[in-house]
Amino acid sequence: MADLYQEIVKLRRNGSQGALATIVRHLGSTPRKDNAKMLIRDDGSSFGSVGGGCVEAEIWSKAQEVIRSGRATLLSYAMTDEDAEKDGLICGGTVEIFIEPILSNPQLIIMGAGHLGQAIARWAGPLGFEVCVLDDRDSFASEDRFPDADRLIVDSFDSGLKQLKIRKGSFILVVTRGHRHDQMATESAIQTEARYVGLVGSRRKIKIIVENLLEKGLPPDSFHRLYAPIGLDIGSETPEEIAVSVMAELIALRKDRHQRSEKQKFVLGLLEKRKSKVADQADG
Repeated sequence: MADLYQEIVKLRRNGSQGALATIVRHLGSTPRKDNAKMLIRDDGSSFGSVGGGCVEAEIWSKAQEVIRSGRATLLSYAMTDEDAEKDGLICGGTVEIFIEPILSNPQLIIMGAGHLGQAIARWAGPLGFEVCVLDDRDSFASEDRFPDADRLIVDSFDSGLKQLKIRKGSFILVVTRGHRHDQMATESAIQTEARYVGLVGSRRKIKIIVENLLEKGLPPDSFHRLYAPIGLDIGSETPEEIAVSVMAELIALRKDRHQRSEKQKFVLGLLEKRKSKVADQADG
């Protein structure tokens, strides 16, 4: 029979997330006593129990917030006789339940092994990211240049991601050496389940790439995960400064504290124009 702690290990190895609810204190007659535990996974499934009924329904809902924010919380739940009767339980009382996040190291895929990719990789490891570097040149995607990367892939930008299991919580950065490669990498990345696809570049380049991919038939909704240009707007110029702004943005996203900058809203504007154009053509 599966053990709760084995389930937690399995969750983290799969790169998934969850929350662990533990009864830390109870008063009166409650269905479960101290130390009862329940694991709530990010896909909505659960393992274990802390009492059933309306208690677990509220814990499940609160656990989703804990998973999103990465911050633990203490929930106090008073079960009245009326609540207990409603759930078919002969009990009442109060329970305090500690809900803590169970988070795996987020996957960061850097598409491009140039100077910016190097600078980002140097920051990402110590900040708790699982770093993978992808480039089509073996002399660039090398251990000498990326000694701390968890994985190096030498492959084309349009097919290299197929070697990886892209998770829903993954981050992908497109920092290749040119416009053609950026478009190829963005097209590949935007079709994965990654929560974030970041594209470096000027407003003009971003506009051309997005419009080209829309013309190729990529669904507009997939671009809502595209952040371009990458990084927080701190006036960064050098690869090292840009790397700091990028990692700050990824941390803000992980902590559920990020809001798109005015520059990044430009992409959303392009999508709205595209929808209006399609609607006008349909009416015509």
